Amino acid sequence: MFFVDTLEIEGLGNRSYLAGGARGAVVVDPPRDIDQVIAAAAKRGVRIAYVAETHVHNDYVTGGLELARVTGASYLVPAGARVSFARTPVADGDTVTVDEGLVLRALATPGHTPHHTSYVMEEDGRGAAAFTGGSLLIGAVGRPDLVEPRLTEELARAQHASAHRLADELDDEVPVLPTHGFGSFCSSSQAEGDSTTIGGERKANDALTLDVDTFVERVLAGLDDVPAYYAHMGPANAAGPAPVDLTPPERADAGQIARRLAAGEWVVDLRSRTAFAEGHVAGSFNFERDGKLATYLAWLIPWGKPVTLLADTPEHVADAQRELARVGIDRPAAAATGEPVGWVRAGEELASFPRARFADLAGVRERGEDVVVLDVRRDSERAAGHVEGAVHIPIHELHGRLDEVPSGTVWVHCAGGMRAAIAASLLDAAGRDVVAVDDGFDAAGEAGLTVTRH
Repeated sequence: MFFVDTLEIEGLGNRSYLAGGARGAVVVDPPRDIDQVIAAAAKRGVRIAYVAETHVHNDYVTGGLELARVTGASYLVPAGARVSFARTPVADGDTVTVDEGLVLRALATPGHTPHHTSYVMEEDGRGAAAFTGGSLLIGAVGRPDLVEPRLTEELARAQHASAHRLADELDDEVPVLPTHGFGSFCSSSQAEGDSTTIGGERKANDALTLDVDTFVERVLAGLDDVPAYYAHMGPANAAGPAPVDLTPPERADAGQIARRLAAGEWVVDLRSRTAFAEGHVAGSFNFERDGKLATYLAWLIPWGKPVTLLADTPEHVADAQRELARVGIDRPAAAATGEPVGWVRAGEELASFPRARFADLAGVRERGEDVVVLDVRRDSERAAGHVEGAVHIPIHELHGRLDEVPSGTVWVHCAGGMRAAIAASLLDAAGRDVVAVDDGFDAAGEAGLTVTRH
């Protein structure tokens, strides 16, 4: 009997899959923290016979090499991928038997990368599931611009052809099981929905409804910013990632926290943005553990900079440590938990700043107060509408452009509040007077602020 278990990789917007039969299984695109994969296989009572990568990933560190080593599974990696470790290279049409009546067939689907390979699980000779990685996603495709700028258009055209190949070779009822596309920046666009089939994509996916030239034009026009840490993921995966170490980090007291801040290291407060605004260690940054922690911290932090984590509980530190390891931030320098008053030395006070809504900003402007409005959303978001007169510096550029923020009290906003909180903490650490707008952007117009578009 055929099964597929989906492993959600929260925060990164990715999925991995455990699929197989009564005794044997394959894992497709596993995360760095392989303990959850091993636990899923144990729950099913199956042996992991194969670990399959659809491509050398650009957005996270894979656990594939370590999972294959620990379980003794064959490590299937596209033959065209340039890697520095021993693996079983797979080419278009290659097959392996996962369990009785279950065959995994490799299907070359270049586009997201030149070597990208999808895998079709066939049960008794019929397609039962398509693991499409970064090829055909839910209502989208994997972005084609992460490998080499000069290849982007060529890869976009390859994405169109690969989507059509999948649709031509598979029946409408075959489930499409992508790795990316659930909030991942590896997706060329974001679509709604949690599951799909070949038939569903045939009706709704631009790659299957538009001619190639129109499709390519639309994909290229819609490409957004690439997280800076992506530059480190591909090389790490090609070299062969080291095993992950999730043992608790060194405990930091108030003195050590102060010394690390003085040394220019990053001290990251994982608490809610509400709690952080009310009281925090001066100089620390706020990245909520319930937000896209790995994406935004890895995007903003200078690569290799030591990081100390502050959180309510040891469990919150452990969760963050696991998430950060998935993007190559392997070992926090230290950590502290409990109440923030315990994170500062005797005689020192916690820092704070106010939070507000767009209605409060409208009131300030109506009274004629001279304040700076800072929009930290991405370019594409701003183009769809922005508060008139707002300074625009995307959140991922702010740390290096703080000197461009005009003098005065800064009211910082994003689309919902999470990124504004990060930005407010950066500004606060730099000694600026800041107000964090914790509100949905739709409320700006409703509050009477002038929203313009370009």
